[in-house]
Amino acid sequence: MKKNLLTPLPVLLLVLAVFVTSNVSAKQKRVLVFSKTAGFRHHAAIAAGKINIPLLGTKNNFDVDTTENADVFTSENLKKYAAVVFLCTTGNVLNDQQQQAFQQFIKSGGGFVGLHSAADTEYDWPWYGELNGGYFKSHPRQQEAVFNIVDADNIATAHLPKVWKRFDELYNFKWLGTDLHILITIDENSYTGGANGEHHPMAWYHDFDGGRAFYTALGHDNKSYEDPLYLQHLLGGIRYAMGENPKASSNSAKK
Repeated sequence: MKKNLLTPLPVLLLVLAVFVTSNVSAKQKRVLVFSKTAGFRHHAAIAAGKINIPLLGTKNNFDVDTTENADVFTSENLKKYAAVVFLCTTGNVLNDQQQQAFQQFIKSGGGFVGLHSAADTEYDWPWYGELNGGYFKSHPRQQEAVFNIVDADNIATAHLPKVWKRFDELYNFKWLGTDLHILITIDENSYTGGANGEHHPMAWYHDFDGGRAFYTALGHDNKSYEDPLYLQHLLGGIRYAMGENPKASSNSAKK
């Protein structure tokens, strides 16, 4: 009796499902780094970020594209990415059509990472402010300050000392969201020029409008990208934005 050489349909469907799933997963591990500015430009931070974020991707199994061209913000193109990083953007960087495409990207489950002056971006677009979680108001002179890790069980903070002293440009915010999961606060008694009071958030995340958003006010210049603690903090934010469980106890932190 001859053996049936045809693959049974259920097995074939299973193979196809695995193939499709693996390809979707591969697409979800691509990140777009966007660094267009229409105001003040953090030249050193942007240059360092364009080098070091792709290196983080190489070491942690995700691909990175970098651009300053807002024309890439189309619904079709953004489907390639699991997350978009606003690397020290400033001002109005997207037109109405690009805003709509980005908003649809988030509504479809995409992720967002805002770095430093991402809070100094798109003041006339309230949805973006809610996504980022805050809008920039001012900053004093650059100086060392004490940062308190208020959630140490997070993939963006688990590696940090509970009290973290660092030199940076220290943002005050004129507006902050109410649904934010705060990760780091700054002690205004440790420096001069704070304007948000006793509870002064500096890094946070939240699920928002179908997607995920992470923001850190840290990272003013290239020195942050030479700091392993900051890079691991940034990596944790990217991993969350790409869809990983933010709880460090549920993930093995990647170095």
